[in-house]
Amino acid sequence: MLKLLSLVSVVRGYNILIIVIAQYLTSIYILAPGKPFFSVLFDPNLFIIVVASALVIAGGYIINNFYDAEKDLINRPNKTYLDSFISQNTKLSAYFVLNFLSVILASAISFKAVVFFSSYIFWIWFYSHKLKKYPFIGNLTASVLAIMPFFAVFIYYQNFALVIFVHATFLFLIISMRELVKDLENIKGDLVLDYKTIPVVYGERFSKQILTFLSCFTAIPIYLLLTRFEIGYMHFYFLFAVLLLAIFLFYLWRSSAKLDYMILHAILKLIIVVGTLSIVLIDVDLLLSRIM
Repeated sequence: MLKLLSLVSVVRGYNILIIVIAQYLTSIYILAPGKPFFSVLFDPNLFIIVVASALVIAGGYIINNFYDAEKDLINRPNKTYLDSFISQNTKLSAYFVLNFLSVILASAISFKAVVFFSSYIFWIWFYSHKLKKYPFIGNLTASVLAIMPFFAVFIYYQNFALVIFVHATFLFLIISMRELVKDLENIKGDLVLDYKTIPVVYGERFSKQILTFLSCFTAIPIYLLLTRFEIGYMHFYFLFAVLLLAIFLFYLWRSSAKLDYMILHAILKLIIVVGTLSIVLIDVDLLLSRIM
């Protein structure tokens, strides 16, 4: 039982579940809104893309856990203890198996899919091994890697509507904020192990200034989505997001301890998770017609 919990902790199964749900909801309500509900839901190629993405992400969490073992011992001792029930050798073996399976699955779609997922695997490894130790480039890479699963389904449906890019911009900004907050949260371990993150190199005040800028910049995609595009009842979500971001900014400049940054991280995670579930609000009639 402990090994199972340890495995779920290492691969962060709850995060992967949210991403899987988000990929399907994005496909149904944003990328292919004109296609019948069940033709999207039971599309075998989409299923392969989603499963391959989940396997790569799980592998990414494993290799990130492997390289961050010493840092996590300082920043997350309880999680590190739980993760320790699976040996490093087992983690590495699982990492290679998961990535191998993802590429095999991708080969059932096309050679382009194989190239995409192989590149995704490489950049996750390169980020975990090297890039995450450097300011700006590490944060930017982490944010791009986080939205790659959505880029995979975007390529599949070949939908180039402007509304998709505006949604993606909002998500990218929130994820970028989350990555920087995580750096503030983990500053102790980063200092000890010489990770050159933005808070370590430029200080907490500068990091808060960047977070303030990014938070204010989200007003642009939010404004566009509320006034220029038809997003149904999802406009309630964006109003809720504005409220949470206001609370985030208020609390940000009063934060100084690890617990404070954990709360800020939780606020941003709430925006992401609620946003994922709120996608169904774009077309409530479609949802109700499938329930009734």
